[in-house]
Amino acid sequence: MVDVNNDMNSIFEKRYKKTHHKAYNLAIFRNEKSIAKLLKNYPSIGLITPLSMSIYSDDQNNINISTLSLEGMARITKIPVSNPDLIEYHKLLDIALHTALPKGKYLERDAKVKSETKNLVSEFTTEFDLEDGDTYVDAKEGFKEEFESEIGSVGFLVPKSYNLLESIKQSTYDFYDTYSIIRFNVIFPVSKDHPDAGSYAPFSLAIYKKKDEDTIHVSFPSITNWAKDLNISDKEALAEIDKTQNMISGILEELTE
Repeated sequence: MVDVNNDMNSIFEKRYKKTHHKAYNLAIFRNEKSIAKLLKNYPSIGLITPLSMSIYSDDQNNINISTLSLEGMARITKIPVSNPDLIEYHKLLDIALHTALPKGKYLERDAKVKSETKNLVSEFTTEFDLEDGDTYVDAKEGFKEEFESEIGSVGFLVPKSYNLLESIKQSTYDFYDTYSIIRFNVIFPVSKDHPDAGSYAPFSLAIYKKKDEDTIHVSFPSITNWAKDLNISDKEALAEIDKTQNMISGILEELTE
């Protein structure tokens, strides 16, 4: 399912009065059956639910699609790259890409670019104090409203949110939600030289509680990963990456303390 596919040039033109590429879209997508299978044993699948991609044209008018590889999915979630359900998830994506672009081919990643290996995920924990008559789901909804209000005030948007338990009949979780989040002020400068940043943006924030635990887990793939993974050197883009990471981390630190 493709839940959002936004023409970013239209947004950039309105906000910044210029664009970087002839065509530039950001999309978010998922496969519910694959997610349901993986969620039973790997809460970390929420870190890439939904997956994101950029669709753009280059100087030779080629259509390019950038999204996470199987290795990229495994690296962020720490799900073994040999896991059959993760392999099947990526296989479905591979089929879709080749169906959409039958003459397309995968591009080799620059061997000189080394992936980030430290602090891949920003993680927070808290506990909810329930009011009389409230459930953990009620408390989670209150957290969500406060979180969205805080990030909205500093320029973040939540194009889509998900209840991952809707596709699971029996679950070990009281709740499991993810929020797809974007900040235009970071993707605009980054995408100028690195349109493949759509592999990372919008990014997903996961919040969940297991039934046998009191702890609420909140996590997202660290925005600072972008700098090394994409070999970014532009000072404006790097400054916005750090600013974006610090803003959302600061908000979550306050909400979970």
